[in-house]
Amino acid sequence: MLKRQRTGSVVCPGCGYLVGVNDDRCYNCGRWNPSLWGFSPLLRRLGQDLGFVQLIMVGTIGLYIATLLASGPSIRTGAMSLLAPSPQSLFLFGASGAVPVFGAHRWWTVLSAGWLHAGLLHILFNLLWVRQLAPETAHLYGPGRTVIIYTVSSIVGFTLSSVMGMVLPGVPFIGGAMFTVGASAPIFGLLGAIVCYSRVTGSSLAGSQAWQYAIILFVFGLFMAGVDNYAHAGGFIGGYATAWFLKPSAEEKMDHLIAALVCVLATLASIVASIVLGLQYLID
Repeated sequence: MLKRQRTGSVVCPGCGYLVGVNDDRCYNCGRWNPSLWGFSPLLRRLGQDLGFVQLIMVGTIGLYIATLLASGPSIRTGAMSLLAPSPQSLFLFGASGAVPVFGAHRWWTVLSAGWLHAGLLHILFNLLWVRQLAPETAHLYGPGRTVIIYTVSSIVGFTLSSVMGMVLPGVPFIGGAMFTVGASAPIFGLLGAIVCYSRVTGSSLAGSQAWQYAIILFVFGLFMAGVDNYAHAGGFIGGYATAWFLKPSAEEKMDHLIAALVCVLATLASIVASIVLGLQYLID
């Protein structure tokens, strides 16, 4: 039974120390709202991100398998595209880029594209980064704001990539994406949020490491074919700006969890819309 605890102590989901149920912040790890409004005993089983990492893992792996099944014999198996779904399958499930957004007017794909992947190595590396960065971001901002940052970063990253794909189509190194998928845009958003937290609060350790990761990954992308650098840059900017707007030094509120739920539902709706409305293109 979902019963809220109003008195006594609870275990902080961030560090495992006992805190008062009405404490604003954990005295040991500094986590805001450690009692989660008195629901911590029920919710801490999901982890400090309230199960968001597990949702990403299950969602992206499930969609990856679905895109492979929808590809049928068109699955690509090259050295750099091991078990890669077909472009038609990725389009159906919500790939973004200049062609889907401006050519097919599928503007909502800036939400769905972050949950799709173009190959086995692609999804493997991205999920490893999500597993490392999402819990750290949740520790700094709380689970609700982490979901918001992740979602807005995807929107900003894929919007910038799609726009540049229309403005500079096919231009080497500086051209945008005609067709793009992957969790790298929101991953860069998490890095941007950690950097923002460092600058606002003065905690330099996490910020300097996040900067190093972001710079290394971005430079690496400049020399790798098929890497969507505009999605990376847009994701980082979106994550930083969203984190600054949400005030890293402030306490997470119930409104943030409600907004996070809206983000998750909007993302689900974008995937459903992509499939339902995308069938007409495959039939035609």
